[in-house]
Amino acid sequence: MKNMHYAAFLLVIIGGLNWLFVGLFRWDIGALFGGQGVWFPRLIYILIGAAAVYEFAAHKQNCKICATEEKK
Repeated sequence: MKNMHYAAFLLVIIGGLNWLFVGLFRWDIGALFGGQGVWFPRLIYILIGAAAVYEFAAHKQNCKICATEEKK
């Protein structure tokens, strides 16, 4: 479960950095792999979205701060 959290967290960071680049420079990481028309960037976007959903759903289990607040 810990490895799943790390992998999902890494993908969420990559997705966040992608949005930063889109917002600041209008440059999309997926464009490096051929844009939306190619299957590989779409797969990357799907994995990043799934990682975000996983992190949202498993946040309380993986967050040390939230876990200690519940004990108080």
